Amino acid sequence: MVFAYDSEIALQSAVELVNTAEDPDTLTTAAELDDFLGRWSYTGRRDRTRAELDAVRAVRPRLRELLVAERDDAAGLVNGMLEEVSLRPQLVRHDEYDWHLHAVDYDDPLAERILVETVMAMIDVVRVDETSRLSVCADDTCEGVVLDLSRNRSRRYCSTACGNRNAVAAYRARQAR
Repeated sequence: MVFAYDSEIALQSAVELVNTAEDPDTLTTAAELDDFLGRWSYTGRRDRTRAELDAVRAVRPRLRELLVAERDDAAGLVNGMLEEVSLRPQLVRHDEYDWHLHAVDYDDPLAERILVETVMAMIDVVRVDETSRLSVCADDTCEGVVLDLSRNRSRRYCSTACGNRNAVAAYRARQAR
């Protein structure tokens, strides 16, 4: 394991959230937001309003910038984002997760909680110099973010679809020779 489990989960969910902005956008309704949140066990207040959905959608470009930044730039972004929020760190245990750190209150807006959880995970990424584990999809037609948690650092594509598309293209290119 490269990171603590809560950091891995925060990074995985942030990558999925950022990638919902790819064409086609897959985060356009409250139901899609509910599905996303259900997959990632976000706790705390939920307004279930259009304003909340819009706020979560609006945080995606900032998360993308953070996730694909070089290490020194990521550190600066982390610091800037931390200055914007009131942190109230506390150890919590919920659902199937053992003790881990929550940095904001359950009543803070959802978009802010998502941003802070991602920032806290990126602190670990920067501290252990593992920003190379985050990149942009190797598919020339895709801008998705990739989180590589594999031991051999071999993940290049944001999804199975992108990986399969490139494998088929490589196969066809070999057959055409």
